[in-house]
Amino acid sequence: MRRRASDSQVHAMSPRVVLLFLAAALRPCAALVRLHSNSFSFTFLDAPARFGPRVGSDGICGSLRAAEPAEACEPIKDSGGRRGAGRKAFVLIARGNCSFEGKVRAAQKAGFDAAVVYDDEEKASLYSMVGDSEGIHIPAIFVSKMAGETLKKFARGEDDECCINSSMDETAGTVLVMSFVSLVVIISVLASFLFARNCRLLRHGVDNHPPYVKKHVVEKLPCSAYSAPCSSEDIFQEACAICLEDYNNGDMLRHLPCKHEFHKICIDSWLTKWGTFCPICKLEVTSS
Repeated sequence: MRRRASDSQVHAMSPRVVLLFLAAALRPCAALVRLHSNSFSFTFLDAPARFGPRVGSDGICGSLRAAEPAEACEPIKDSGGRRGAGRKAFVLIARGNCSFEGKVRAAQKAGFDAAVVYDDEEKASLYSMVGDSEGIHIPAIFVSKMAGETLKKFARGEDDECCINSSMDETAGTVLVMSFVSLVVIISVLASFLFARNCRLLRHGVDNHPPYVKKHVVEKLPCSAYSAPCSSEDIFQEACAICLEDYNNGDMLRHLPCKHEFHKICIDSWLTKWGTFCPICKLEVTSS
């Protein structure tokens, strides 16, 4: 089958990671094709071909008819000749058995003003058709299988029943709305995360408030007045590990069971307000 060989050059329009669907929304090659009459209206996403001219900013409208043969790998029997000045005709072509470029050239040769190629398999994403632009002067778009079958079923060949919009035209508002909604969603998620985190930390702090030693227990710990060493060779100056102030003669020191000592006022405040362990070795005072 020649179709598979020609399609090997086509790659899927996959969205990139950003925060995910934003990239898909902002793809500049996504556009819209619309079929409408007095009794119904359908709108589908399409992917403009990467060869040939693009649809102008005002879009184009015309009648739509199915190709015969459906895949347009041979000359199209029905002519797309215009029925009056300014009136355009589009042809609906099924994917398969020949290249995208060949299908568009067949549509152009038959006198159609645009080619709408639809997939023959239901897929999650559209393809960007590739080919040689030389000699091609009509635009071409690619739509899904579902869109193609719907267009084929309801197209009546009436003037201006099918419209192809520019990729930078009607999708601009959609892109803006989706971008704004995405931004709101991201901010909401971050706010919820921070709120839950703060609540958890607050709850953790309340539930796990550091225990303290009762004042009468602390007062039973031994105390002594500090006396500086008399030796002039001892240049090491002892200091309280809590307030970091050097001990002075006469300062009252509190001795913990682990043999560490601190200013009495410092360690008393620590044990009765913040914790039950030695600030240096972490040994529990109560368990000692």
